[in-house]
Amino acid sequence: MRSAILDIGGTSASGVRVCSLKRNTPQLVRPGAYTVVRFPFGAREPYDSYGMHQATQPDGHVVKSWDADERSGLIWPSASGWGQLYAMIQWEAGSYTELRDQFVRDPLGLTSTPNDTTATDHRAPTPGGQYFTKSHGIFVNPETPLALRVRHNDAVARRLLLAEFKLVIHAMG
Repeated sequence: MRSAILDIGGTSASGVRVCSLKRNTPQLVRPGAYTVVRFPFGAREPYDSYGMHQATQPDGHVVKSWDADERSGLIWPSASGWGQLYAMIQWEAGSYTELRDQFVRDPLGLTSTPNDTTATDHRAPTPGGQYFTKSHGIFVNPETPLALRVRHNDAVARRLLLAEFKLVIHAMG
């Protein structure tokens, strides 16, 4: 999808690059451990004209089942630059006393800087639905994948009902 006002699909070394992912099928999250949110590939994605979220990953790994492979939660930045990360998270009702979410560089230990977390939020549940949005800026580079992780402390597994994960890169140079 190209905008008539702002061309976000350009190919110049400078400018804005966008990857926008959406998961609208529930993901079961077990209690007590951070879980990478997984996202579908291809036509089901809202926007990925720079190839930052592909089944064939830059290191050669091929994701065969996006809903079963944690690697489907990775965005591999297409350029170095200032990255603005965005997330939207919706949980089912549960007996939580705390919900957590965070952005993380290399959550699966694929590079020399694994598990570098940032923008970790700890939230007490609110009456009604558990719906959250967040944003955070960081420097990004093509060698280090990014992910959104979530966690809860209910006694049983709970469903993440809807999630979005977005990266906007303001390329350097």
